[in-house]
Amino acid sequence: MTGDVGVGADVVELAVRAAVRAPSPHNTQPWEFHAGPDGIEVFLDESRLLRVADPGGREAALACGAALLNMRIALEAAGHAATVEVLPDRTRPRLAGVVRIGGTHRPTPEQTRLAGAVARRHTNRRPFLDRPVPAPARHALTAAADHEGARLVLLSTSELDAFAALLRQADHVQSEDAAFRAELGEWTHPGDRSDGVPASAGGPRPPSSALLALRDYGGPAAGREREFERDPLVGVLTTAGDTRRHWLLAGLAMERVLLAATVAGLSASFLAQPIEVDPVRREVAALLAGRGHPQTALRIGYGYPGAATPRRPVEDVTG
Repeated sequence: MTGDVGVGADVVELAVRAAVRAPSPHNTQPWEFHAGPDGIEVFLDESRLLRVADPGGREAALACGAALLNMRIALEAAGHAATVEVLPDRTRPRLAGVVRIGGTHRPTPEQTRLAGAVARRHTNRRPFLDRPVPAPARHALTAAADHEGARLVLLSTSELDAFAALLRQADHVQSEDAAFRAELGEWTHPGDRSDGVPASAGGPRPPSSALLALRDYGGPAAGREREFERDPLVGVLTTAGDTRRHWLLAGLAMERVLLAATVAGLSASFLAQPIEVDPVRREVAALLAGRGHPQTALRIGYGYPGAATPRRPVEDVTG
């Protein structure tokens, strides 16, 4: 893993090891990395797009943005000045962004904490405790989104009820779609792959009376019904626009929120269904009443550690 002139192999490995810990839809890991003269480029791997759940590539762009954020944070914490540029070259449409590496950098305590959270962060699909998220932690989450130019809307009780109804509507639409079910099946497995969602990472099934409908990845846990938290905290990440550039920048903000949650001792899982079904996504936008275009939704709370999903080796994703 040598790359081009200017970026050493050890720096590339440090950055890419952090990058691949980013979340992606169905753990598709839709990225490739290439070291250039002054940084590390992230390319969209179009062979890993979800043609049914994510035909426009919005969620794949979020994943690439999250990978860019992880690289920047890891490099800064290691003493390298680093900046992110999204869509730097119109002649290479697959190029999602580049992390440009400069001189030395003295990391801030926050950068050190966020970098330490990269390896610990994972999606937790299990029940959370009935313990409210305190105001300082909520502020840290919204500030994390603000830092990257996005907005995290923490839903009020009335908004949560309306969002939950839209979530159930979208979950039903997808569960009735044979093509969606087949695609989901292609990306779930018993644990013998370095991508996709293994059965061990799936959560139990909430009762029919539960407020939130969670995606069913199958596996032994899904056969067991468990009570989930009664008063969940749900945040919708939004952006001012809805272009590919906004999607990538939303990915940076999404990952910073998730890392900030990890630092605060919180767990998170995605509520992707109402954002993946276009008519429902428009209703979510209407619910937010001018607070931006919804890019992803998160369930956040205190949970017991669950199983992390696997990642492809660095050498498999680095050109």
